[in-house]
Amino acid sequence: MEVESGDVIRLIEQFLKENNLLRTLAVLQEESSIALNAVDSLDGFALDITQGHWDSVLKTISNLTVPQKKLLDLYEHIVIELIEMKELQAARSLLRQTEVLQLLRDLFPERYLKLEQLLSRHSFDPKDAYPNKSSKEKRRAVIAQSLASEVSVAPPSRLLTLLGQSIKYQKAHGLIPEDDIPAFDLFRGVIPQAKVEEDMPATQLYQTIKFPKKAHAECVAFSGDGQWMVTGAVDGIIEVWSYLTGKLRKDLKYQVEENFMMMDSAVLCLAFSKDSEFLASGAQDGFIKVWKVSSGQCVRRFPTAHNQGVTSVVFNRDGSQVLSSSFDQTARLHGIKSGKMLKEFRGHVSFVNDALFSMDGFRVVTASSDGTVKIWDAKTADCLSTITLHEGQAVTSGVHSATVTKLVQMPNNGENFLVCNKSAFVYILNLKGAVVKYFRIGKGLGDAPVQEIVGACVSSKGEFIYTVTEDSMMQWFNVEGDSIYPQSSIKACDSEIISVTHHPFSNIIAVAGENRLVSLYKP
Repeated sequence: MEVESGDVIRLIEQFLKENNLLRTLAVLQEESSIALNAVDSLDGFALDITQGHWDSVLKTISNLTVPQKKLLDLYEHIVIELIEMKELQAARSLLRQTEVLQLLRDLFPERYLKLEQLLSRHSFDPKDAYPNKSSKEKRRAVIAQSLASEVSVAPPSRLLTLLGQSIKYQKAHGLIPEDDIPAFDLFRGVIPQAKVEEDMPATQLYQTIKFPKKAHAECVAFSGDGQWMVTGAVDGIIEVWSYLTGKLRKDLKYQVEENFMMMDSAVLCLAFSKDSEFLASGAQDGFIKVWKVSSGQCVRRFPTAHNQGVTSVVFNRDGSQVLSSSFDQTARLHGIKSGKMLKEFRGHVSFVNDALFSMDGFRVVTASSDGTVKIWDAKTADCLSTITLHEGQAVTSGVHSATVTKLVQMPNNGENFLVCNKSAFVYILNLKGAVVKYFRIGKGLGDAPVQEIVGACVSSKGEFIYTVTEDSMMQWFNVEGDSIYPQSSIKACDSEIISVTHHPFSNIIAVAGENRLVSLYKP
């Protein structure tokens, strides 16, 4: 295990900042050439950019070290927005009196001249200001993503915490894993996240996890940072595993002591918060709990979340709310802080089997056993559209459509999501309810019936769709290919498959079956 010297310096810099020793901080950053480059909240920083809170953004940026190109892009965009809002004096001052934009004038005179021209015009033309079919919102999103990649977030007082808990003490008490770890990020207190792998079909079984008699996994979830694999079992126990070895994580003290996270009935669904710190679990009795994974502590309970079993849970972007669906024919939004239901999405006439937020958080999508997919306004809970899928098409009426079982956000397109129903078809829909593309299982040999798809997942970059069918086969489709049929298939389980889940950035698939096994596949 190696600790980077830069991490140690940043820990000291954080301490200096928290104790308002700003001159000392400036000297240390200058002499070490290592910048703190940390913000209190990455989501909050990105949100300030996407909502155009430029005073706050510039104040934050002034304490960060940002590449020259990204800084130029930011200031250039702020000037354009000020011009659009007719804040011409502010735009003129920023353009002519800041060092960054003087640098833009010297390095990119054409870009600087364009800003001067926009400033001198009597009217503002968005097409001229945001060329190539761009827009203010799109430019904000690009800048937010670009700048967010330059900063990090760390819990407060990390230095004092680490001094109080030496590395030797942490190892002795199982607070740091002994196995499967190439390095440990002392600054953030986590294992560094690996880079997203190139998509490859995961077809080789490399590990299995066997559950005890009268128990099996009902659901499997990977954390967004890829460090945790968690299972929820029919006996109510929630366990954290190493997906590399198939063994329980022994770096979690509560698991060593067998004080597992637990529900009072079968765990039907699991989901991590975006920062991977919290886990939501939904149970057969309608109960939802939110856990802090590192400690196993339950931080919020929703004992009356639903009247019947909870079929899915998902956090919103900032982790302040949990969206759930249920056999009680509703989807509901719950506030983590208040512990109360905030909204109800009612309109399905049978079980609601899955629900998700659109990537921008403005829409909620639900899937039901009534054969429909509904798209809702997340703010008002109004149903915007109802989609019935049949034989590769979206139809309005006149057919009995199959139960819709699964929704998956497509990672490479915020407008698109995968829809799986109990048929031979799997669909990619957009938020307008249109079928973007569909795939299907080929016909069986002779008079053999076509097998129904019972589950699906998507590879980390969205290049492959995996489906599992009622005969326990797993198929994969090339999303960008010309064929609507599977590239190939394998026997993934020797019993009925309950769920299939893909790792967020590695080519790893977890298949849970009624045979009490979770089978792990890789290329």
